[in-house]
Amino acid sequence: MKFKFLGTRGSYPSPKKENSRYGGSTSCVELSNHDTNIILDAGTGILNLYLAFYTQLPRIDILLTHLHMDHIQGLAFFRPLFRKGMNVHIWGPRGNSSSLRARLNQYLSPPLFPMPLRDLPCNLHIHEVANSTFRIGSFEITSAFVIHPGPTIGYRIQHRDKTLAYIPDHEPMIGSMNLYPKDRWVSGLSLCQKADVLIHDAMYTNEEYPTRIGWGHSACRHVLQIARRAQVKKLFLFHHDPDHSDAFLDQVMAELRQNNNSLFEIQLATQEMEYEL
Repeated sequence: MKFKFLGTRGSYPSPKKENSRYGGSTSCVELSNHDTNIILDAGTGILNLYLAFYTQLPRIDILLTHLHMDHIQGLAFFRPLFRKGMNVHIWGPRGNSSSLRARLNQYLSPPLFPMPLRDLPCNLHIHEVANSTFRIGSFEITSAFVIHPGPTIGYRIQHRDKTLAYIPDHEPMIGSMNLYPKDRWVSGLSLCQKADVLIHDAMYTNEEYPTRIGWGHSACRHVLQIARRAQVKKLFLFHHDPDHSDAFLDQVMAELRQNNNSLFEIQLATQEMEYEL
């Protein structure tokens, strides 16, 4: 199993010089093995895909965690959607009030976009998931709702004996820096258990979080506790605040490594970084 970070920022794109090393595109990760390719979220990072390769595939699968703009903004400009006969499968969270197709159409239609979803020339297949298990090629995928404003899911993706957990937007505890003592009350924990890799929201520093309670994102302390409790092997901090420069993130990383007394590795997600399990 291989994965590549195509977009690592949260909220909005920040292609500034001082953000260039960790990247300025919003959430998107490419995941692949010998026979299957999956795209996790469709932020502006999806536009960094090698499209000549994707236009040759028999199908494209895009797994959305939720429908906030920083996770779907690149979708409208993803060229395979406009290729006649291309089989595009979009997976995303089930909602209570309207279907996933209807909610996506609010973005991919006038006045926000010139073309409604129904007029896309590709063969579009939309799948709603909840607390679900399903397969895409040789990947076995588990999805579960996590705490974030609006219907939001995280994914656990397994290929043979390797597991990747992806939870890019998540506030596991609202108003507290400490997780519930009982595992079953901790949002997202089941997705992370003994994962080889956990890619997780770490948008705020511990000092920033008290002024952003309820915004749906984790402080570094939250994600370290989750990774420690779940016994993950490697943690990638993801969904960087667009106002956090490369120099600021370097400082955050240095402090985390100095204070980390866990057995797992910690690394900041960096745009264009590739990793193989």
